[in-house]
Amino acid sequence: MSTVTAERVALGSSDVQVSTLGIGAWAWGDRFVWGYKNGYNDADLQAAFQATLDAGINLLDTAEMYGFGRSEKLIGQFMRESGQRTLIATKFMPLPWRFMKSQLISALRGSLRRLGVQCVDLYQIHWPSPPVAIETWMDALADAVEAGLTRAVGVSNYSVKQMERAYTALAKRGIALASNQVEYSLLARAPERNGLLKLCHELHVTLIAYSPLAMGLLTGKYTPDNPPRGMRARWYKPPYLAQIQPLLTLLREIGQAQGGRTPSQVALNWLICKGALPIPGAKNVRQVQDNAGALGWRLTDDQVAALDAAAERLHAI
Repeated sequence: MSTVTAERVALGSSDVQVSTLGIGAWAWGDRFVWGYKNGYNDADLQAAFQATLDAGINLLDTAEMYGFGRSEKLIGQFMRESGQRTLIATKFMPLPWRFMKSQLISALRGSLRRLGVQCVDLYQIHWPSPPVAIETWMDALADAVEAGLTRAVGVSNYSVKQMERAYTALAKRGIALASNQVEYSLLARAPERNGLLKLCHELHVTLIAYSPLAMGLLTGKYTPDNPPRGMRARWYKPPYLAQIQPLLTLLREIGQAQGGRTPSQVALNWLICKGALPIPGAKNVRQVQDNAGALGWRLTDDQVAALDAAAERLHAI
């Protein structure tokens, strides 16, 4: 399959041009939540990597904590073996024993070694982590940019106030905050309610939406009689799966009206219409291709409003 070129947008106000949808690589090497090597293996992931590039999706999101470094190693391996480079976003976890700026640079160099590259395209703080001040980590991110180790910097799971502090601290160093990666989907609309999405738009910060399919719930695959397995079975019980069925029915109806789109594709397109950059996970070629089907078209304003209303009814239950 030949590689296509999907629509590109700027990541925040940086010069990094990303596809309007990326692929999340949390499952690439993660045994605890996703069951790596139990149902999928490295060959499946390598095929998913190639399918991502073939679909014109140019952003892979990973982290040093995903599979305890395994995700980064796999991406590095796949790039070497294919001879193809993709944009890479990875993350620093401010663990309790990390409290010095130099430890971020050291962790970034570790990620670069695992990935086999000299510079990543986006480096993010994985979680806000007191007692270390936000300004300390922003200073470290600025140092990383100036050292040529990353092209852009972002945060993840930062609240409105935390993001404002991060934005201001970086601005003092003449560097823009490119992104804030948070959970956002039809079933997790906190960024709309708490003002984070609005602030991202105002500050020209890209909101990267993780778990955009609610860890598979918005694919339509799971029902009260067919719940997810593993850790997700503990989080999503049959009563909740029953409550979301009307929303899934609407996703299917809108998908049919849009020429046979799947529930996943409609749910992802809804996020794109909101101005977010979704990063659904993918463990195989089929999932990549389904995700990629969210690109190249847009929901109507009425369809977005109908999905908003259906999701709001769930919130009220």
